[in-house]
Amino acid sequence: MLLTDDQIARHDGVTDLRGAVRAAYRMDEAACVRDRIEAAKLPSDTLDRIGARARSLVEVVRKDRVRSSGIDAFMHEYELSSKEGVVLMCMAEALLRIPDAETADALIKDKIGGADWEAHLGHSESWFVNASTWALMLTGRVVDIEETQPSKTGGTETGDWRGTLKRLVHRSGEPVIRQAVTQAMRVMGRQFVMGRNIKEALDRATDFEKRGYRYSYDMLGEAARTMEDADRYFDAYSKAIEEIGKAAKGRGPIDAPGISVKLSALHPRYEFGQEARVLKELKPRMIELCQLAKAKDIGLCIDAEEADRLDLSMEVILAAATDSSLSDWDGLGLALQAYQKRALPMVDWLADVANRGKRRLLVRLVKGAYWDTEIKRAQEQGLDGYPVFTRKVSTDVSYLACARKMLDRDDAFYPCFASHNAHTVAAIMEMAGNRS
Repeated sequence: MLLTDDQIARHDGVTDLRGAVRAAYRMDEAACVRDRIEAAKLPSDTLDRIGARARSLVEVVRKDRVRSSGIDAFMHEYELSSKEGVVLMCMAEALLRIPDAETADALIKDKIGGADWEAHLGHSESWFVNASTWALMLTGRVVDIEETQPSKTGGTETGDWRGTLKRLVHRSGEPVIRQAVTQAMRVMGRQFVMGRNIKEALDRATDFEKRGYRYSYDMLGEAARTMEDADRYFDAYSKAIEEIGKAAKGRGPIDAPGISVKLSALHPRYEFGQEARVLKELKPRMIELCQLAKAKDIGLCIDAEEADRLDLSMEVILAAATDSSLSDWDGLGLALQAYQKRALPMVDWLADVANRGKRRLLVRLVKGAYWDTEIKRAQEQGLDGYPVFTRKVSTDVSYLACARKMLDRDDAFYPCFASHNAHTVAAIMEMAGNRS
């Protein structure tokens, strides 16, 4: 049973509330969902307004899709539910970090060959998408295809495009086509990666910030395998904080850009079995980064990790929130994953930690990014339950329950919300009302 605000006030806080978090780790899903539904319940008239707003949002997005840019159409065709979409996302991120052409060519050759690009040919109304698909086909050596005759209606059949490009590749040569694909992937990668370094990212974000956007920067590929890796990431975070601080110009943690830090990037053995060593060596590093962020008056968000690392993360969050050197700084934040069954009791624990540290925490509520991994790990270990919900709708309910509680605790939180779901966005806007 989750603790009420009155119960929180009567207890010694951290011990009891942390116990509630741990008890929900692999809680019976049916019971957990019933509890979250109750916590997320809203009046019928409120639900009507949320539904109407959600429909309006969807209608606007669909109208804009007609006028969407080539890259938007590209993402619509190659969505992440397809093998081809996953391949493209991986390449887009990786190519931005590969310094030499030879390695980039080798990556493209390796990744493109096994995907079914031909299945996407001619599906989109966008010439940008179809041209990209042609290049992907040809680079994947799908050139031994038959040509067909032009359409009887005078249009262009898919086979005509194939034939034209088959002749093109014979004239141009494979290296030219592969270079075209490299450039296309770089264009796409820029939609998801702000820059190759922090200065480039900050410069590119300037115009967007004038339009109201706010950014929290992180480092791609964060995964320390050795202490040398951890040292390198620590230095990268430190330098990024310095640069972000210059760009922030004293705007404060809310209005200025911030930094997102993965604890697993700061220690190569960030795992429960190494708890004593990790906390001894990691806490000082995290405190030091927070001190740098405080000195620059920017926000620092502790990123979410896999479920089995949450307990360690809680130790670090508590240490940073209650450290005397970080008092009078409301820039400390974290990401909270609503797909974990522990998310709602975690909100209670975080509220208590914020009050103990006499601060507001910048809590970024997300739905979660490691669902496949969490399910697979639980299955491999033969566990009797999962740390995450097995149905998306349950995660959506958990998200709303967490959001409602966070909005009700404005003494403890400056809440931030992220979702692609129109109903979720509409619900947050309705629950938030005119709060500042």
